[in-house]
Amino acid sequence: MAQKLGRVGEEELETLEALCQAAELEVAGRLREGLVPEECGPAYVLGCAWLALAGTDAGRTPLRFTAGEVSIQEEGGDAPQRAQALRMQAETVLAPYLKDRGFVFQGVEG
Repeated sequence: MAQKLGRVGEEELETLEALCQAAELEVAGRLREGLVPEECGPAYVLGCAWLALAGTDAGRTPLRFTAGEVSIQEEGGDAPQRAQALRMQAETVLAPYLKDRGFVFQGVEG
């Protein structure tokens, strides 16, 4: 799924496979207590695919070059923003199945 969503070429498949495995481990470790991946339905595969694709974009450094009034920017130069957006998409689709992160509710004496 990640290959299709990201239109990843054959030359990047090995890297994408490793990123998919890492994404699956990350998500599996964050599932709510007692929940298994199969119970998440298609959201699990989609979320893992987006996380893996975020990893491919996070590793790219945009190329920008300016000489006088001529400016060149490599296509896809928004890689860090795209990686962040992909990660957010993954978190959103998986949110119902993941443990809460960074949120604590405490009672206040009053």
